[in-house]
Amino acid sequence: MDVELRHLRAFLAVVDAGSFTEAATALGITQASVSRAVAALEEALGVRLLRRTTRHVALTPAGTRAVASVRRIVTETARLRQVVEQTQTELRVGYAWAALGRHTRRVQKEWAAAHPGVPLVFVQANSVNAGLGEGLADIAVLRRPLDDPRFATAAVGTEPRYAAVAGDNPLARRRSVRLADLARYTVAIDSRTGTTTLDLWPPDEPPRVRRTHGLDEWLTLIAAGQAVGLTAQATAQQNPRPGVAYRPVADAPPITVALGWWRADPPAYLAELLDLVTAAYQGGERG
Repeated sequence: MDVELRHLRAFLAVVDAGSFTEAATALGITQASVSRAVAALEEALGVRLLRRTTRHVALTPAGTRAVASVRRIVTETARLRQVVEQTQTELRVGYAWAALGRHTRRVQKEWAAAHPGVPLVFVQANSVNAGLGEGLADIAVLRRPLDDPRFATAAVGTEPRYAAVAGDNPLARRRSVRLADLARYTVAIDSRTGTTTLDLWPPDEPPRVRRTHGLDEWLTLIAAGQAVGLTAQATAQQNPRPGVAYRPVADAPPITVALGWWRADPPAYLAELLDLVTAAYQGGERG
């Protein structure tokens, strides 16, 4: 059996996510598919790469030696695909939870007027680099630090934080809420692509936490009244959900919004897009 790229991607997803379940969520496939892909890779290489228990997944010594090479292969393959496919017919902007919030339409309209032959296309990617690493995006909208030396970033603005609560939650009747109000409930947190951490609350008074994996699961949990959430204003503006009410959080620090790109290969039109998005955040909503 030959090694296939999907086998390598599945292996890396498990290593990065820490479990087959979370890897399946990140890849958008079933857990069984991830398990089969990793097993196929191990069979092709003739060595065990992961040590599995009922509660934990860890690298074997062989897996530890292999992971750097596997990551390099997957990254270079993504870059090759991007180079081959990038014909400047469109500029793809990746995002994990929301694009540019209330500024999205303005940026799209002004971009279309300035560059009618190069559509600005927003693509959702549930990864920490919002599709850059997978070759899905040329530029990424980032709302959490990207500590990866392969990528460069530039801040373009800030957004206030909003609470997300069930429509029948008492907090939904308020004009705004405070962090202490949310701490009385279980808080849904997506530690992989979300913007909420326990650092927002006093260390001696942390809220109960429910871990989630992606925007849809987060919203579904909140709509059911099983948790509350904290997110960027853009999420509230671009992801309305029946049964979910968004309210501004008066005492929460704002979220820095940045654009990111491959440091070694900046995309065409980068400077123009940076200027346009920065102007949108500085000038407020128009059109």
